[in-house]
Amino acid sequence: MKILKFKHLLMIIMVLVAGSSVYNGQISPSSKQIEKYPVDQAMVDNIRQEGFDHSELSNTLSYMTDVLGARLTNSNDMHRAQTWATGEMGRIGLANIQIEPFMDYGVSWDNEYFSLHLLEPDYQVMLGYPIAHTPGINGRQKMAVVIADIKTKSDMEKYRGKLRRKAVLSTPPPTIDITRYRKGVQRWTDEELREIAETPTPPRSPRPPRNPDLVTAVERNAFFKKEGVAVILESRSGWLAAVRGFARPGAKIDKWSRKETKIHLPIVAVTPEHYNRMYRILERGLPVKIEIEIRTKVGKVVQKASNVLGEIPGSDLKEELVMLGAHFDTWHASPNASDNTSGVAVMLEAVRILNAVGAKPRRTIRIALWSGEEQGLHGSREYVYKHFGNPDDPEVGIKPGYEKLSAYFNQDYGPGQYRGIYLQGNEGVRQTFTSWMKPFEDLGMTTVSLRGVGSTDHVYFDRVGLPAFQFLQDRVGGTGGHTNLDFYDTLPIEDLKKNAVIMASFVYHAAMTEKQLPRKQK
Repeated sequence: MKILKFKHLLMIIMVLVAGSSVYNGQISPSSKQIEKYPVDQAMVDNIRQEGFDHSELSNTLSYMTDVLGARLTNSNDMHRAQTWATGEMGRIGLANIQIEPFMDYGVSWDNEYFSLHLLEPDYQVMLGYPIAHTPGINGRQKMAVVIADIKTKSDMEKYRGKLRRKAVLSTPPPTIDITRYRKGVQRWTDEELREIAETPTPPRSPRPPRNPDLVTAVERNAFFKKEGVAVILESRSGWLAAVRGFARPGAKIDKWSRKETKIHLPIVAVTPEHYNRMYRILERGLPVKIEIEIRTKVGKVVQKASNVLGEIPGSDLKEELVMLGAHFDTWHASPNASDNTSGVAVMLEAVRILNAVGAKPRRTIRIALWSGEEQGLHGSREYVYKHFGNPDDPEVGIKPGYEKLSAYFNQDYGPGQYRGIYLQGNEGVRQTFTSWMKPFEDLGMTTVSLRGVGSTDHVYFDRVGLPAFQFLQDRVGGTGGHTNLDFYDTLPIEDLKKNAVIMASFVYHAAMTEKQLPRKQK
């Protein structure tokens, strides 16, 4: 009987212990984990008080979006913004501030003026924006518009000799997603977060083989040039009122060349409802006429793109590093408040908070504001190779700093609040991060996912074997990354304050541990 009671009691204890490791479907720290990875609660309290009661985040965001605006890599606007960033880092007390060049990045490009009007069969002001690294036109011009839907090489023959001095609608009419406006965008549910925590990264579907009959954008535009087209019009947005446009096809290959930019045709991205209106009119067999003016400023000399860096110096472990960062560059149709001005503001606010509370980190804390992310993670990649190296590339090799970096933390998935963190496949940091999240459960920070995520600046740290992490952020409606609609007014300021507080705490604790954070097992 006593044996049965003992077994029953043992089963109850086992259930309770197992239950203590799960919080609302996510992993929660046991007392053993908390002892092994302690949290400086007094510092957390100070960080929270400073971050919530004396936040400067909204002011920083407003200045960046309203005054500085868009920051295309290597544009004059970007250079102006980087100068501001160094001054801001100095104001909040950072040391070793520098603008560090990383690679030749072609010539600068800035849009100075643009207008587009429908003249016939009806008058309308139309919304569009020039594609980066394309030329302007000579003054204000009126021209007819035609459809030139070229997908294959045989399609070219249908339009040969018919496009001279015309504006061409070069892409099919986009379908506008009305569902997002009817239903809105919901935050992650507990069930969805549980799935993210418990399931691995879904495998990517293999790319289908390229159809050799299809024409590339570069080939199609070369045909338009040869045929004497005046302006290329396109629409690649499924968002109502959104202009979604990037850079000239081939610009990355020719390194943003002045020559290739100047000889190319102007390309204008148009909001889908205005583009579709012209398309439908033309399908009726009725003529369409527009008036357009484009003024761009193209630099004359090749310049290097640069990252902006600043530090809170460490103490007994000052030769070691903890880094935090976000990409400073944007596309050019708006201030890009969500992508990634919000991330930059969070990083600046996090280091401001740490200085304001008098944090004395053991390791040096370094903030990095990257350039060239939107065109291919160039700034962070070149920084990693220069300062840390690449053990898998003999030509790059391992740099002395490789063994000195404990961790890099990144924000770039919009302005949503942190709901957890992706381990990037590094199971060795699970207990540590679980403990560091505990003081922020009341803010919704509860999920640890083993998944690895990509497409932003932690990628090259991770690829060379360094601990690098992106936070799991909530879905947010109303923002318009990569479009003309991405402004301050769309940002959830209170959520971003939470992010800055959590970022400051994670960075601080990473800078204070006895040992560096463990690296992934190969």
